[in-house]
Amino acid sequence: MSSKSHNKKSKRKNTSLRLEESVLKKLKIYAVKKDTSVQQIIEDLVVGLLKNKK
Repeated sequence: MSSKSHNKKSKRKNTSLRLEESVLKKLKIYAVKKDTSVQQIIEDLVVGLLKNKK
């Protein structure tokens, strides 16, 4: 799910999280390789998690 598939009018709120430095570095590299953002990866994972919890 790319950011382009999201509704342009969706409201977004800021949040922060703390990750181990090495994990964040690997995540950023992964995002670049997949031509996406860390934000989008995390959002996709959370949305998937919440869908599976129903």
